[in-house]
Amino acid sequence: MAQGQPTKVKKKKKSVLKRAAQSRQRAEVNRANRTRVRTAIRRLRTALTAGDATAAGNLLNPTMSAIDQAITKGVLHENTGNRYKSRLAVAYNELKAKAAK
Repeated sequence: MAQGQPTKVKKKKKSVLKRAAQSRQRAEVNRANRTRVRTAIRRLRTALTAGDATAAGNLLNPTMSAIDQAITKGVLHENTGNRYKSRLAVAYNELKAKAAK
């Protein structure tokens, strides 16, 4: 199902209508969680590419936390989240080492 597409319901059975409503609500929550994670990652990557070590340091912890929450809620697969965290941490450590020189 494409993003933003409503759940189609042809049946009028009470359980089917309830399930469709639950599906819509779940999709909305998942979309919000996915957006939160992507925004946090985008902000951190912007700070890293700009070379701003202090801003990146301030954004690192909340971004890691957002990724962990997304893994817990099932928005991201555990390996995917860990890969994101690893690559962001490596990039931050390189920037910090470069700033220390």
